Parts: sequence; C-alpha cells; structure tokens
Amino acid sequence: MAKRSRSFAEKVAAASEEKGRHCPECGELYQYVQYVSSAENTNSAGWKFNQRMIPVCKCNESEVMG
Repeated sequence: MAKRSRSFAEKVAAASEEKGRHCPECGELYQYVQYVSSAENTNSAGWKFNQRMIPVCKCNESEVMG
C-alpha cells in the first residue's frame, strides 16, 4: 500500500519546527559546543586532550564560555 503524500503546507510546517532539547529553566533550545580540556598523561610526559559535547543555553552560557 502506498504512503499518503503530505501537502506542501504540512512539509513546510514540519521543517520549520525547532528540533532538539529545550532547557527546563529558560525554555530555550540547547546549542551543543565542543569542550576540550587538557590533562597531563600519567603514563608518559605528554599531554592528552579530553573532548566533550556540552549543551549550552542562556542559563549556563557565562559558566561555559567564561
């Protein structure tokens, strides 16, 4: 059985929706930034880099960005 095709208005409405997680405090959509921290390697004399993706909104922007 064939799928029901969506109208142009339905496609535009679906594309304009904000997708992603929202902050429970301010209700804004999270933006993910890559947080890189350096740590001295215990096995050798070199350094290693730890990378994480952190969600950022207006509530914690000043904490993350410094």
